[in-house]
Amino acid sequence: MNIVKFIEMLRKAPAGAVFNPWWQQDQENDDYSNASEIRRHHLKYYLDERIKNRPYMLLGEALGYQGGHFSGIAMTSERILLGHMKNKGILPEHVFTSLEPTRTSKEEVRPNGFSEPTATIVWGHLLEIGLDPYDFVIWNAFPWHPYKPEKGMLSNRTPTAKEFEPGLKCLKTFIDLMQPREIVAVGEKAAIQLDQLGLDFTKVRHPANGGAGKFRDQFARLLGK
Repeated sequence: MNIVKFIEMLRKAPAGAVFNPWWQQDQENDDYSNASEIRRHHLKYYLDERIKNRPYMLLGEALGYQGGHFSGIAMTSERILLGHMKNKGILPEHVFTSLEPTRTSKEEVRPNGFSEPTATIVWGHLLEIGLDPYDFVIWNAFPWHPYKPEKGMLSNRTPTAKEFEPGLKCLKTFIDLMQPREIVAVGEKAAIQLDQLGLDFTKVRHPANGGAGKFRDQFARLLGK
């Protein structure tokens, strides 16, 4: 298995209120007809530039509409890729350097691109404690974006237990591919999926819903910072 074949594997998303950013077009919010191809390229170069490092792996729950839905990368927002988070110390070249990032959302929907609070907290903290951005890789237990059908694409929901099942195969393949030195579950849902695979991992608090301080403390202790 290589990165290109892994991204091809991501075609098989569950049916229903699930958006596949690498293989589907968001007809209402995407700016380009080749938006899914752009997101595939973002993901490919992001993984390409980390695969030899045996990076720390952070595992979240699922893609969000303010993050990977448009960037193609877990816990990574368009604003990071577009250079609009420099004031937070997060630069586009922290994500990848072999490709010029491109926004995929329409400018009239979000003039500066979408911004995901969790992405800002996670990237900002890992860089602040001195971790090389190419020594960590982020993924999700459910790799696609689950949305609320009554609210449309610009919404998030927790995947169902049945939906998590196909994500497990992708997760196992991802871990086999990237060979991380250590796996960190960010939140309870990620921990449950790793338990099902029988893998060793450390769990930290998810930064959402008031958990940012605890996430920072737990992750810094994990790295001895």
